[in-house]
Amino acid sequence: MPVATIGSREARVNTSRIQRLRDLIEHPRTGAAERAAAQRMLERILGSGPVRTVGDRSYGQRFERGGRHAGLSRIADMVREDIALARVFAEAVVAGELASRNAVRDAPAGITYTVDTPFDAGIRVVVAEVPQEWGWEDSGVESQALRRLVAELRDIMDAYNHDGSDIGRRFHGHVEVRA
Repeated sequence: MPVATIGSREARVNTSRIQRLRDLIEHPRTGAAERAAAQRMLERILGSGPVRTVGDRSYGQRFERGGRHAGLSRIADMVREDIALARVFAEAVVAGELASRNAVRDAPAGITYTVDTPFDAGIRVVVAEVPQEWGWEDSGVESQALRRLVAELRDIMDAYNHDGSDIGRRFHGHVEVRA
């Protein structure tokens, strides 16, 4: 019983710490250095790191964030939260430094994102209300910016996935774009 109490206490502490860091990052009066430090702390807590491999198995950066037996709806919620955070996080650029690129943040504000689980083993991210002039070139081909956005959304989903010859994928992710 004490282990469960300690575990739930740690979960409450991490949840409140994550929320405080997100509040600090999103606050308009937060300075650039403080915002960057808060973002680094948040990434450490959320487990952003390289893909972990064990034998022929590979695990995404955030595979363990939701727990080993997290349900598909919980994973979809976490993907939704990551997209929302990527959308509002605006990294301040210091003069003389290179600006980082974030396809979700740099996309037009009118674009909407919907994360759902239409199938038993699938997560779908629907990108809707994409402006024609931003998303497609004159020839009807997807623009480079739209391709970067789709790749970034796939990366966010794949961070929660695993794969290997003896285990298969945890879920199948799909990004759908609608004009």
